[in-house]
Amino acid sequence: MRPRFDFSISATDGKARTGTIQMRRGEIRTPAFMPVGTAATVKAMKPQDVRAAGADIILGNTYHLMLRPGAERVARLGGLHKFMNWDRPILTDSGGYQVMSLAALRKITEGGVTFASHIDGSRHMLSPERSMEIQRLLGSDIVMCFDECPKIDQPRDVIARSMEMSMRWAKRSRDAFDTGGDHAECSALFGIQQGALDEDLRKTSADALTQIGFDGYAIGGLAVGEGQEAMFATLDFAPGQLPAGRPRYLMGVGKPDDLVGAVERGVDMFDCVLPTRSGRNGQAFTWNGPLNIRNARHAEDTGPIDPRCACPVCATYSRAYLHHLNKAGEMLGAMLMTEHNLWFYQQLMQSMRDAITEQRFEAFVVEFRRDYFPT
Repeated sequence: MRPRFDFSISATDGKARTGTIQMRRGEIRTPAFMPVGTAATVKAMKPQDVRAAGADIILGNTYHLMLRPGAERVARLGGLHKFMNWDRPILTDSGGYQVMSLAALRKITEGGVTFASHIDGSRHMLSPERSMEIQRLLGSDIVMCFDECPKIDQPRDVIARSMEMSMRWAKRSRDAFDTGGDHAECSALFGIQQGALDEDLRKTSADALTQIGFDGYAIGGLAVGEGQEAMFATLDFAPGQLPAGRPRYLMGVGKPDDLVGAVERGVDMFDCVLPTRSGRNGQAFTWNGPLNIRNARHAEDTGPIDPRCACPVCATYSRAYLHHLNKAGEMLGAMLMTEHNLWFYQQLMQSMRDAITEQRFEAFVVEFRRDYFPT
């Protein structure tokens, strides 16, 4: 039987690492990019096509699934994997990000967060204990502890108080997870480091999480408007503050060049809505940078989105056809653009894994940036 959770690093090159997470529902190759399936679906994609693109794991959203269709309903229907026909690992976020992003609809206390539903205004309480319960009902493989993600521009004392409360919530999440019966015996729990851009606060957070003990550790509170330079400056120290033998997950990131820069700094896991959202809006990612398929220059271009891409879309459809579909508002346009983007992201991750294994990651980074940002 596969282990509940095991992480092994097979190669390093500088700070960059490649390895494998073994779980009961399958293997996750790292560095890993997790497509986002907020509402039990990776938008515009069938689960088998997400897997065909190379994804080993996807992400679901605790807050949104709590509201619709409801965690208890998903449990009655056999759990999230059966409900959405995805038989590989699923990571569920804790709902903590919505504490920040839905600030106008919530009230925070030590006990947790009271939300007004963005759907119908109904009131809901989300606490560390309730977050663990919801993720257990969903049947998540990797469970995230409940935290608060403060806005990056808050004063240091506000950031510090928020981080300290998140660490208390992390302990409550750990305790609630450990009493989860069979679910706790076959899933994993990740802690979330907070502290915004402050090195000392990040260190305090990392030490508190390490003392509690988690299967993996996430870097939270970035990609929230600080810009790439500030994010990379934080990643110059934040991953190294976390246990070296555990996966490091940078939440909510990001653009292809963000992923390369973060792997360069020792990060192992990522998630982001960007490849799917961009695909629905006519933007494709390529080895020569992003392109807008709606631009007139593509109207009679018979070539693929990216001649270096191995995806079914690039093998079958022209830029001209995709331009037409997107200009006409046809559903197929969003589907094909999304499929290409997910393939591109997974090819990027595989290329980084190969480069680390072959001890040529620095050269890969130089080549990637040269091509992705052509002069």
